[in-house]
Amino acid sequence: MSARKTFLEEAAKRVLITDGAFGTEIQNWKLSEADYAGDLGLSHDQKGNNDILALTKPEVPESIHRAYFEAGADIAETNTFSANRISQADYGAEHLVREINVESAKLARRLADEYQAKDGRPRFVAGAIGPTNKTLSLSPDVNDPGYREIDWDTLVDVYKEQAAALVEGGADFILIETVFDTLNAKAGIMAVRQLEADLGREVPIMLSMTLTDLSGRNLSGHTVEAFWYAVRHANPVTIGLNCSFGATQLRPHVKTLSEIADTLIMIYPNAGLPNELGAYDEMPETTAGFVGEWAVAGQVNVLGGCCGSTPAHIGAIAQKVAGMAPRQVPDLKPETKLAGLEPFAVPAD
Repeated sequence: MSARKTFLEEAAKRVLITDGAFGTEIQNWKLSEADYAGDLGLSHDQKGNNDILALTKPEVPESIHRAYFEAGADIAETNTFSANRISQADYGAEHLVREINVESAKLARRLADEYQAKDGRPRFVAGAIGPTNKTLSLSPDVNDPGYREIDWDTLVDVYKEQAAALVEGGADFILIETVFDTLNAKAGIMAVRQLEADLGREVPIMLSMTLTDLSGRNLSGHTVEAFWYAVRHANPVTIGLNCSFGATQLRPHVKTLSEIADTLIMIYPNAGLPNELGAYDEMPETTAGFVGEWAVAGQVNVLGGCCGSTPAHIGAIAQKVAGMAPRQVPDLKPETKLAGLEPFAVPAD
């Protein structure tokens, strides 16, 4: 049975749980630069290069995956948010992109299979692809609005390299997450479509947008509705929101997306807003209470956490929604749906 079909069957039974933050959990290990660098002999300082730990200190991401599975997660997101050629160039490690992603996916796959074998409940691996630190839609130079640091074909190639390695390592899905630029996301979709052609099989996509202001837009200016209309052709397994703000600020946007998307909704917000020191103070039970409201309202299919969330947050969320009915995917009337920065729909009749 395909990963998509199995996932849809499980999502029809209950609200599924994805995992939480990796960065803050890694910080708890208080690793030195030598821990990050290992014996790879890289020329750049590696402190903060969380993705490379799959090669130099794999026990760190393994322990975090285990903690989230123990807390009740159904999905392991690979520790590969910045494991792309662009981001790894900052560490002089761009030549290790394939190896980092393959090993990260293998690690998550091994643990997912281990926990599934214990109780028979399917576990899934989402190969996480971050947005990179480049944008196709916006110029970094206020004096030259037409300037771009990267072009479409280059970014597609960057995404394809990472996606291919994640699939090789055993990822069930490619999760294009924290989308601040809708055009970047579309390049990611193109990359996965090219990968599918190479492999001769489907590589299911998950998509997750991040909002940059309370009006409900991402950095490229698209509303939640416009974003969905711009990427709906990808037939994603899930569409949703992550990072952004805390759950309370996301509430109206979750409702909007749940009403217009004819696929599963996955939401994993930050654990509230950071304090003046950049730390997250929202307690697990508080976060669980907020996101649990979406489950009660029938607005979500998958829940988890982003920045500041911990295994305790994921455990609290899993307990909160246990036994709740998942959102029913709406049967929408056919319409022509277009998107600029705002959505535009033309009814069939």
